Amino acid sequence: MRLVTRGDLDGLTSAVLITLKEPIDEIVLIHPQDITDKVFQVRPDDILANVPYDPRAGMWFDHHLLTESNQKPPATFKGRHGLAPSAARLVYDYYMEKYPNDPDLLRFAKLVDETDRLDAAQLTPEDVENPRDYILLGYTIDSRSGLGGFEDYFVKLVDWLKQMPIEEVLQQPIVRERVDRLKAETNEFTHLLKRNSFQLHNVVVTDLREIERLPAGNRFIIYNLFPETNVSLRVHWGPSHNSVIAAVGHSIFNRTCKTSVGDLMSKYGGGGHRGAGTCVLPLDKAADAIDEILFELQANG
Repeated sequence: MRLVTRGDLDGLTSAVLITLKEPIDEIVLIHPQDITDKVFQVRPDDILANVPYDPRAGMWFDHHLLTESNQKPPATFKGRHGLAPSAARLVYDYYMEKYPNDPDLLRFAKLVDETDRLDAAQLTPEDVENPRDYILLGYTIDSRSGLGGFEDYFVKLVDWLKQMPIEEVLQQPIVRERVDRLKAETNEFTHLLKRNSFQLHNVVVTDLREIERLPAGNRFIIYNLFPETNVSLRVHWGPSHNSVIAAVGHSIFNRTCKTSVGDLMSKYGGGGHRGAGTCVLPLDKAADAIDEILFELQANG
């Protein structure tokens, strides 16, 4: 049985919980749009978590908006969907209902709480400037932190989190290496953001397409640098420069943006939450799509 998820703290926590209760023998990390575009071959014994619904899967857990670009599940699907801070929260509640007061699940209550905070961006300035524990771990598996590929790392973390307290997990050499790099490159990353970002009314736009090597850094720093904005648009190349990725997020400190980002991204084949989302743009349509996205973000305030 495979678990198919995305490589972030929400996917990681979902994997910890699901592998406790299901006979998972392989974990596959994908981009959510691989499901939307039907380029990933889903199998009947797959469990999908934190990615869009596919009728071929055996189980599905997700907390993102169901938009026009998503296939809708029947009422009888196995698993759980709902608007929640994280997919991991839905996984946790699902298994807690099946196994009430299960000590194996209860010991991950703190991990689920912190996953809620990071995935819903309910963070403090301290979480951005001096992250600790599960939040810090989450930055080490955030693709937007610029730390490179991590499928093997992800699988190791699943095992370590089931065996060790977070303090020991953070002391593992490969984890410390990522944490040290994140800290060492923060100044360079911040300088790059300042150089490649500009403000358009309520929107801060960061275009990273000219950057050959992106230093590691915390994606939420942008909101410290542009405190008057309430939403960000980050643009960078897709794999092999064959597409353009547009990532939009509400500011985590100035929470006045009225745009439903997931709905906006769905117009371009992507998706997300009300407060954050992404889409993959074909090269020949990227410029027009970015202009349209910017117009919507400014028009909605």
